[in-house]
Parts: sequence; structure tokens; C-alpha cells
Amino acid sequence: MLRPRRLHSLTAGCALALATLAAGISPLPAQSIVCMVSGEPITGLDIEQRTKLNFLTTRKQSTKQEILDELINDKVKIKEAKRYGVDPGVSDMDQAFAGMAQRMRLTPEQLSKSLESQGVRPETLKARLKSEMVWGSLVRGRFKESLQVGEKDVAEAAQQSGESTQVDAFEYRLQPIVLIVPRGSAQGAIDQRRKEAESLRERVQSCDQANDYFKSMQNAAIRPVVTKTSADIPGPLRELLDKTPVGRLTPPEITKQGVEMVALCERKPTKIDTPKKREIREKMYTQKYEAKSKAYLADIRKAAMIECR
Repeated sequence: MLRPRRLHSLTAGCALALATLAAGISPLPAQSIVCMVSGEPITGLDIEQRTKLNFLTTRKQSTKQEILDELINDKVKIKEAKRYGVDPGVSDMDQAFAGMAQRMRLTPEQLSKSLESQGVRPETLKARLKSEMVWGSLVRGRFKESLQVGEKDVAEAAQQSGESTQVDAFEYRLQPIVLIVPRGSAQGAIDQRRKEAESLRERVQSCDQANDYFKSMQNAAIRPVVTKTSADIPGPLRELLDKTPVGRLTPPEITKQGVEMVALCERKPTKIDTPKKREIREKMYTQKYEAKSKAYLADIRKAAMIECR
């Protein structure tokens, strides 16, 4: 027979266990606190989850110390960002997660299931996304002026590397066109629309004419005019546009939407930018950003209260 005191201890122990389960707190070692960063805990489970996520995305095995440093950096970055009002909410993070899924051609639910099948909680990816988002916004916002790359800097960098930025650059006014082909259509239907596109290429002599044809055509769409420079357009398309007479259509291309072409409404020389200048500018900006980011992170880590067991 159980004595009252022993019965009380057993009942209290069961109640504590049930309360722990109800709160979702696991007594496993993975939940033990490894570090406190300015009052924010990093647990063994955090380390385990980030290790799995990093391996999943890089296929490289990180050491425990590397993972711990990464998680500490995340904590200090998010805390610093909050000081300046950079603090995305749950809906912002869900949107970022959905954006990543879309780039992978998945739904958010499919991405979540894919992660879970590898033993990674979706919240683990969202936590890493949050750190990247807030830090990028903070560094670019706080150091906007010092991160700018001037034309003189670009010219000097090009000269030092032996690169020439004096190449022809153009500003294009373009109007995308698509002859819609439903998904799953037979090859014969696709070939028929391609022939139709080739026939229209021979007839269309201007963007006004293209609008007259395609706005009244069934299963066809003509988009609003967009303006792009040489630096905005991939090399193969740029070469194609430079060979296309103004007012005419580019050769038809089969895409997911159907048969697509581009009407070249205007092409004129510009000094706004060139592909080479854009490449040099982006490289210099990245170098400045990385240097500033590294120095800033080192400063706030020194100021943070970091206690590890």
C-alpha cells in the first residue's frame, strides 16, 4: 500500500510530466540549452536542426562549432535589426517561405513536406530566412551611402583589370507577344501555332500593326511595352534583338505559355549602362557589402552577452 507522502510525490511527478508534454517541452538532451545570447537561448535541438538543414542545402557536413557560430550570428543580427525597427512578422516570413517554394516550383505545403521528410522542421528554414532578410535590409539601409559605387570607381576598376567598358549599349522598347497553346496539346497543335507565328512575322512591320493583329486574335496576348537597356537583357536575347529590324518580331520560341515572340518597337544608343559596367559595378558593390557586413557583425558580437556551456 502506498503511503500518503509517496502517493503525493508520485501524483506530483505525473502532473509535472503531463504539464511538460502539454507545453510541448521535450525532456530529451537535444532540448538542453547550449548558449544564451543576450537572453535568447540556443538549444541542442537548434544545433541539430540547423546541421541537417545546412547539409541538405550544401551537401557539406559542418562542425558543431561552425553551426553554433552561425546560430549565435543569427541571434545578434536579429536583435540588432530590431533596434532599428527591422522586424518582419509571421506573415512576412510565410511570404518569404512561399517565395522560396515558388522558385523551386513547389507549393509551401510541398516544401514543408520535403523538409520534414529529411528531418528538418519548416520553422528551421524560416529562422534562417529571417536572419538573412533582416541583416540584408539593415546593412543596406544603415550603410547605403558608403556602399554606393560611382562611375569613376567603375572606370578605374575596369582600367586596372584591362577591361574595356566602351562598347555599344542600347535602350530597347519591347512588346512581348504570345500565341497561347494549352498545356498538354499535341505536337501538331504546337507546330501549327509556330507556322502561324512565322506567317505573322512576315506581315508585321511595326508595333502599331502588331497591336492591331494580336489584340483582336483569339488565344493570343500582347503585353504592354517595356523599356530595357543592354545591361538588363541576357546575352543571347540581346544579340537577337540587335539583329532584328525595328518594328519587326523576333523568331518564335516555344515556352510553357505557348509560342512567344517580341516586337522591337525602338532601339537607340544609350550611355546609361553596359553589360560590362553592370558586371563590374555589381562585383564592387558585393565586395563592399561583404566587408561592411563582416565588420559590423564583429562589432555587435563583441557587444553581445554570449554565455555558452
